[in-house]
Amino acid sequence: MALQSNLRSAIYQTEKIFQRARFASVAAPEMGWPILLGVSFPKSGTHLLDQILLGFNRVAPFSRRLHSFYAEYEGESGRKRSPEQALAWLDSLRPRDVTSAHLFARDEIVKCVCAPDFIPYFIFRDPRDVVVSHVFYVTDMETRHVHHDYYTSLPDFDSRLNVSILGRPDANIEFPNISDRFTPYLGWLEQPSVLKIHFEDLINDRAATLNRIIDHFLARVPLQAPRQVILESLEASINPSRSPTFRSGKTGEWKKHFTEEHKKIFKNVAGDLLIRLGYEKDDNW
Repeated sequence: MALQSNLRSAIYQTEKIFQRARFASVAAPEMGWPILLGVSFPKSGTHLLDQILLGFNRVAPFSRRLHSFYAEYEGESGRKRSPEQALAWLDSLRPRDVTSAHLFARDEIVKCVCAPDFIPYFIFRDPRDVVVSHVFYVTDMETRHVHHDYYTSLPDFDSRLNVSILGRPDANIEFPNISDRFTPYLGWLEQPSVLKIHFEDLINDRAATLNRIIDHFLARVPLQAPRQVILESLEASINPSRSPTFRSGKTGEWKKHFTEEHKKIFKNVAGDLLIRLGYEKDDNW
């Protein structure tokens, strides 16, 4: 394991050196090269945003692969990581890295990420689609997940979806309801220096959303490359078949799976969240 980790690190550093040489004629921005960071709520298009941000390596000396991925919870144990671990991870990043994280918007984290060292993006998705995606992921795609055995012990999809909405308050590991799971991320919505991206916009209005991503990048890193070249670079980097958790790439899938009972319990725990995120105007859905 250590040998593989060292090999990956060596390859990563070699590629960064190659990228610097390849773009040696491109002047560094006034404040130096930043770190590209994609923050995501789980099951909201993390890998899609990763691929898009890596597309910048075609027009500037950014890494050709992700530096690493950070999550607030360990997938196999469900153990919650400490704020100090998140800060240590952020401190490990270097200019021209491309990276992503399920990262809570704690004050000290926000202060770090919103500094000029970073170009931050935050992607999120209709929480109703999130809970549906979570059921498929935990049950069928990630057998090592801490909730896999419990989900597979339940009799059907409907009962699993109930748990995905309501959480497991009686379990010995932290898994709150969908609203409480999203709450630690809400602070990213309030940061002007963080570009907010609806997953649905990347699916249904991709060109316009990619142009917003480019604008956010160019505000910090002015490139001489034509916009169309940058846009084509980001488009070319998108490859759903290379995402280990990509399932359908569709929006509004919750409508196929929610019963009236699911709608009722979701409105009770997260109706306000849908309104806050702009997915509904009221509870009449």
